[in-house]
Amino acid sequence: MRDSFLSFSPPLIGEEEINEVVQTLRSGWLTTGPRAKQFEQDFAQFIGADAALAVHSGTHAMLVGLAALGIGHGDEVITTPMTFCSTVHVIEQLGARPVLVDIEPETLNIDPREVARAVCPRTRAVMPVHLYGHPCEMDAILDIAARHGLYILEDAAHALPARYKGRMVGTLGTLTAFSFYATKNLTTGEGGMLTGSASIIEQARTWSLHGMSRGAYQRNTAEGSWYYEVVLPGFKCNMTDIQAALGLQQLKKLPQFQQRRKEIVRRYSQALAEYEELQIPVERAEVESAWHLYPVRLNLDRLTIDRARFIEELRARNIGSSVHFIPIHVQLYYRDKYGYKPQDFPVAYDNYLRLVSLPLNLRMTDSDVEDVLEAVADVLAEHRR
Repeated sequence: MRDSFLSFSPPLIGEEEINEVVQTLRSGWLTTGPRAKQFEQDFAQFIGADAALAVHSGTHAMLVGLAALGIGHGDEVITTPMTFCSTVHVIEQLGARPVLVDIEPETLNIDPREVARAVCPRTRAVMPVHLYGHPCEMDAILDIAARHGLYILEDAAHALPARYKGRMVGTLGTLTAFSFYATKNLTTGEGGMLTGSASIIEQARTWSLHGMSRGAYQRNTAEGSWYYEVVLPGFKCNMTDIQAALGLQQLKKLPQFQQRRKEIVRRYSQALAEYEELQIPVERAEVESAWHLYPVRLNLDRLTIDRARFIEELRARNIGSSVHFIPIHVQLYYRDKYGYKPQDFPVAYDNYLRLVSLPLNLRMTDSDVEDVLEAVADVLAEHRR
């Protein structure tokens, strides 16, 4: 057994990122400025998007995206219960109603057939979540949106750099929101990016900084003007140059980061496929997953313990793990407001009870990977029926 605890998902920060941050601190410009602008341009080019807006979090990317699309009171937005709460919070915060639909049993992504059934005259948008980094079935969702005149705002918090049928996530729907939280494939500590057409991104930019016609860099540099107008009741969501400094260097490293993730995933899948007590994650032939997470599902009928005990047993062997996610419809606020029952979305709920995310991060050595596999094998051997 390991002598030290293997953390689930720490970030990997190198000297390049540190030096870029130091240069930013010495530049005299810390908030949104030249580095944030450069990060937006570099990111849009990397993804192949028309334009990008750097914001303070992936949550803010979704919030200003929906606001720029005009989503508000009386509108409905279809999304999935199998996601982090921020996906649904932003719909609520704008006064719209989140409409949850169940998920596919294979990928655990939103089920397009359920999306189609949920469309009504109040529906304005669909928010698919590319869970764990595996792209949703976007052709079907795009077809539904086209037939009903709906917007698509993709939650791609897990999906950088994923591809769907050769196209990068971030170029498929109306808008796409990315997260650069500390655990993500690319991190700025906190941070996010919204991609889409130049016209919608500029509208979102206004929403992202108090609804002002000019930001601080446009007002307070030699080329700027002090005058501004407040044209919208906007939010405070802008990314600082300190955050962007990290992002500029992380983006350069992203291809090699992903190569390492894929190596870990290959080793996991090769070793874990033999166990009847587990169901390993899939990667459909038409996609390239970003492999943000490696979630296994326990076949509980073949074990004498439940998921909570399985996680405890891993921790006792110094292996960190987690669960992604506790479905939205069993969370107290949404359960009570909308009267949800656990089995209202049976695929989401039943799979939630079996899910365990194993460590998958860039600081893991080959030895760390083998320690995880050894611990899993040991727990299964001790508690199989």
